Amino acid sequence: MIAYDLQCIAGHSFEGWFEEEKAYLKQKKKGLVSCPVCNDTSVSRVPSTFGIKTSEIPTGTDRHLKKYAQVGKKIINFVEKNFDDVGCNFANEALKMHYGATEPRSIRGISTKEEEKSLKEEGVEFFKFPIPIPPETDS
Repeated sequence: MIAYDLQCIAGHSFEGWFEEEKAYLKQKKKGLVSCPVCNDTSVSRVPSTFGIKTSEIPTGTDRHLKKYAQVGKKIINFVEKNFDDVGCNFANEALKMHYGATEPRSIRGISTKEEEKSLKEEGVEFFKFPIPIPPETDS
């Protein structure tokens, strides 16, 4: 059995259990996977919110984790330096650029699920990724 975290286009999150990935894909293709809240069949898998911690880190894993953290930090720094932070006006600014009201530029900001749905309906392409909060340090 495999459990997937799923989400419909309306933003409702739920869990689905399948015998294997092929079973999930087959059921999704046939429209058999639907949101229990709104019955929408436009469902996609989303990253799981749980993690498993082991007592020992296998040899080399710690080094790889540090490299991944460095890459993540470089990406965040790049975005912060090269994208205009439009805050809560992300959807409005993206639509203005999409329709030619303002010059295209790289922007970053915050949007609601409803705004993201509207942007998709208007054909505005955007990429969404979480920015990790740095751990608090004892100073």
